[in-house]
Amino acid sequence: MITAARTEDKATLVTVTQVHRWTDGLFTFKTTRPQDYCFVPGQYARLGLEEANSRMAPGSNIIWRAYSIVSGPEDDFLEYYGVLVPGGLFTSIFKDIEPGASMWMERQPYGFMTIDRFADGDDLWMLATGTGLGPYISILRDAAVWEKFRQLIVVHCARHADELSYQDEILALAERPPADVDAPARLQLIQSVTRDPESTVEDRRGRLHGRITTLLENGELEKEANLPIAVETSRIMLCGNPQMIEDTRKILHQRGLRPCRRTQPGQFVTENYW
Repeated sequence: MITAARTEDKATLVTVTQVHRWTDGLFTFKTTRPQDYCFVPGQYARLGLEEANSRMAPGSNIIWRAYSIVSGPEDDFLEYYGVLVPGGLFTSIFKDIEPGASMWMERQPYGFMTIDRFADGDDLWMLATGTGLGPYISILRDAAVWEKFRQLIVVHCARHADELSYQDEILALAERPPADVDAPARLQLIQSVTRDPESTVEDRRGRLHGRITTLLENGELEKEANLPIAVETSRIMLCGNPQMIEDTRKILHQRGLRPCRRTQPGQFVTENYW
């Protein structure tokens, strides 16, 4: 934790303007955006709340957490998607926050899970568990990804169907891509749940049952997308549960795909949550 006095050297205060609760544990919130704040879709910000009462009194302790930015690069607000962690220091404060409250935001954005990591490729697969979906919403809100790729496939895995947030926006984008792109990519949304009974999802197009790794291994994911994952054409982003990422990395390695390096082009990039 860092004192508020030191925080002013690297961060600025922003104001919460909106809070939306998807479920008891999932929420989206928006804040004001400093005029000079720039980021690349896929990056995340570090946000801070004062430990005792979130009033940011000088000299108080600040609790910092990383949150992926959901808003588009041209939006005049900043949007974040998060989960309430039982007993978590940050979310224990945040759970009762209302519009008008203040929080700290570091001026420097972070992260390298951005589309410019890929030198080539036709199809962009965006694989997410839980709130790992957040950076993909930001990426989809930017016209650049619609111009760079031929196919966009968002795969969102959650425990229960009510945790599959942002689906209306993604489906709307699939129907109506950005108007300022001459030949936009085709967008698909594939969702999967792991704890709802399988019978509740078996007849629904775009809704599967099982973990991402299972769907990769048994071929259901590519069958649903009607698109193969191949070294030559596929570029893949992985965001969410660290175990999912580690297991998926092994599967991709077995199929000949490699991570992107600074000095060597590859086929996938990752962002661990927690």
